[in-house]
Amino acid sequence: MRRLLLVSCLAAITMTSCASVGGVGSVGIERVLANPARSAADRERDARDNPAQVLALAKFKRGDTVADILAGGGYYSEILSGIVGSSGKVLLVNNPGYDGFGKKGYTERLGNGRLPNVTHVVGPSDALGMGENVLDGAVIVMSYHDLYWVDEKEGWPKVDAGKFLDQAVRALKPGGVLLVVDHSAKQGTGSSAAQGLHRIDEQFAIADFRKHGLQWEAAIPVLRNPDDDRTKNVFDPAIRGKTDRFVHLYRKP
Repeated sequence: MRRLLLVSCLAAITMTSCASVGGVGSVGIERVLANPARSAADRERDARDNPAQVLALAKFKRGDTVADILAGGGYYSEILSGIVGSSGKVLLVNNPGYDGFGKKGYTERLGNGRLPNVTHVVGPSDALGMGENVLDGAVIVMSYHDLYWVDEKEGWPKVDAGKFLDQAVRALKPGGVLLVVDHSAKQGTGSSAAQGLHRIDEQFAIADFRKHGLQWEAAIPVLRNPDDDRTKNVFDPAIRGKTDRFVHLYRKP
């Protein structure tokens, strides 16, 4: 039965109902999003990022340990906190660059112990300190492409993407999942668009995660935008917040 269900989900990846089986589905996540303690800025972002459907794909459940990798200010960390509940744990994980970028956001978010099941973790890109075989799941949202971006002046030296991904895979338990969301580049561009456009080729991403030991499992088109020709920098006002984005789920065997 489980095999048949998985096949059905993969054959109809545009349907989010499959994503809710065995975990907190989109309806349950909507309840988390409705928490009045969430900020107005986060609620505004919800409309752009559709986190209920995105996170339902991963089927995270109460009691899970989940890492929000390169979390910045922790927008997804707070949502995950509500999903896994008091019996679960969330790691808000940053390298120094992302930690500096997100400091104001996570300081307010974690202040006064308001998210007691969230732990702030900071380390160098190749040694983030997530542990080994400890995570039920992880998310990398709009930051995977930065593994292939370099800007020394902005405090972002070259990252060893292979070491970065290997540690993420090691941190996952067997059967653990990795949810990846990123700005789509034109097919065939590989990782090259990361430098000028902050985008990455979807097929390159699939091959990259497979190379580091993960199995591609599913995708949903909830953040697709066919009107984005994928030639503009994601911070261009003409497309910011409306980029064509892929949503992938990978699993550690």
